Amino acid sequence: MAKNIVQKIIEAHLVSGEMVAGKEIAIRIDQTLTQDATGTMAYLQFEAMGVPQVKTELSVSYVDHNTLQSGFENADDHRFLQTVASKHGIHFSRPGNGICHQVHLERFAVPGKTLLGSDSHTPTAGGMGSMAMGAGGLDIAVAMAGGAFYLNMPKVVKVELKGSLKPWTAAKDIILEVLRHLTVKGGVGRVIEYTGVGVASLSVPERATITNMGAELGATTSIFPSDENTRVYLELQGRGEVYAPLAADADATYDEELIIDLDTLEPNIAQPHSPDNVIAVKELASKRIPVQQVAVGSCTNSSYTDLMRLASVLKGKTVHPNVSLVVSPGSKQVFEMIARNGALADILSAGARLLESACGPCIGMGQAPSSGAVSVRSFNRNFEGRSGTADASVYLASVETCAAAAVLGYIADPNELGDFPVIEMPEKFLVDDRLVLAPSATPADVEVLRGPNIKPLPVNTDLADSLTAPVSLKVGDNITTDHIMPAGAKVLPLRSNIPAISEHVYVRVDPQFPARAKEMGKSVIVGGHNYGQGSSREHAALAPMYLGVKAVIVKSYARIHRANLINFGLLPLTFVNEADYDTVAQGDEIAVDNLTEQIQAGNEITVKNVTKGTTFTVTHDLTGRQIDIILAGGLLNYTKKQAI
Repeated sequence: MAKNIVQKIIEAHLVSGEMVAGKEIAIRIDQTLTQDATGTMAYLQFEAMGVPQVKTELSVSYVDHNTLQSGFENADDHRFLQTVASKHGIHFSRPGNGICHQVHLERFAVPGKTLLGSDSHTPTAGGMGSMAMGAGGLDIAVAMAGGAFYLNMPKVVKVELKGSLKPWTAAKDIILEVLRHLTVKGGVGRVIEYTGVGVASLSVPERATITNMGAELGATTSIFPSDENTRVYLELQGRGEVYAPLAADADATYDEELIIDLDTLEPNIAQPHSPDNVIAVKELASKRIPVQQVAVGSCTNSSYTDLMRLASVLKGKTVHPNVSLVVSPGSKQVFEMIARNGALADILSAGARLLESACGPCIGMGQAPSSGAVSVRSFNRNFEGRSGTADASVYLASVETCAAAAVLGYIADPNELGDFPVIEMPEKFLVDDRLVLAPSATPADVEVLRGPNIKPLPVNTDLADSLTAPVSLKVGDNITTDHIMPAGAKVLPLRSNIPAISEHVYVRVDPQFPARAKEMGKSVIVGGHNYGQGSSREHAALAPMYLGVKAVIVKSYARIHRANLINFGLLPLTFVNEADYDTVAQGDEIAVDNLTEQIQAGNEITVKNVTKGTTFTVTHDLTGRQIDIILAGGLLNYTKKQAI
């Protein structure tokens, strides 16, 4: 039987389950990655499992998110991450070595392998033909301990790329076009597989830009074939030996299809405040919208070719006097290469401000725009307030469009810049892995160092036989994990301290929520469609659990957040009749009798609105394994019980 790429990889890694769309399957994980904003919890959870050494082929701990050391907390966490990695068989990428997804693509990703990362943009490695998926830290801990990763068998969407890109149109414009068609929830339960003659015209870094931002579709992952371009990239990285060809069979079938004509594609831009609010740049260019900030970098667009293109545009020019241009090279490799060939000097001479090779502004870690500013960024998310400035208008665009805005001072079509600079791949990449530390050969001698900000891991209790609790918060559609658990310089240093970070849950939506939830003791949250989209941060489930949230009732979920709720024992429920959402108000008392019995009896549960004197029906759609996890109070409790 003919197979597509996704089916081939899953079949080769299948541990249990049936490869039928929507059915739960379990797959073997070859590689894992963590970053410092999620890694501390993942490794505390791994330690709690009592497994001395990781059982994956490769696990890497990166420090890239919280590198701003304004207090002892971040430095202490980095020390913890380095020592815990050394002790348990994990490679450690030091601060300054680069953004996890860029470095992993350069140095570790392998075609045909499975990669699970505690970051939603882990699918970046799909640009090399790796099946790379984001997940919560607890899922990563289980995978490092040798456990399988459970997910529903996804539908596979074929995106056929026809033709080739015109000058000044970039890979970023392709994924923005896909987002325009499919929206931020169009990829839920799906993998996006790219095919067509246009694939051959895209380099691995360009493909990685597309798969990286596929996370904004809500997709399980995105993937390209492993072909001659893949082989060339790996050879240039000195890793040619890991190359393996991988392509869909000629007559492979797909669940859905979308065609993108690259010959006619124009530069795109995502308007505030959603990655799918996409419009052609030329439709805004005539308005000459003034720009106050331009940011180039992030895991989406910080490769060598990206920054060489920026340098070529800026050479001999000066950044507009009303614009602050900041640049974040994606890795030490990229940074050092543009420093050696003179491109960095062109960027600096034009007036750009250089940041370290880290996530930085993308997660609100510095470089917040001025009040009411327009910021054009080559990033992947433009959620309201994520930049650190509540009233900023953040646009997402290609490096080319960012460069045009930086030079001209307004949102402009990059075609206005004149002749298109052709950027070739280097003859070889600069390979220097000295900032990646191998684990200790004598792990018993390694002491794991813990700072005072690292607090014990909170653990949930078994699910009660009944639930009576008030609604502590009611929210609408497209609630992101940034809404639930903000990032930024103020909050991220508390990621190892759940009691402290829980004080920030939902404060951007309702500053009184943490105090109200604690006063209620236990509560329920009600929401709309696509609840929990965005970052994979499990703190968005763990911290509400600490505040006493027992269940969430919404119209629909984003994949990773729903999995995180289950992992921490919060019951994820969905309205059967969406109109019932309108009948529930914040403060209403909700009751479910015989809860454990109802969960085990079937998918549907009857919920009483005690305040209104009404009832409505919800569904849980949990598998048998997930029911057991919920009954145990979360995956960690469940895993411990399985080991007994």
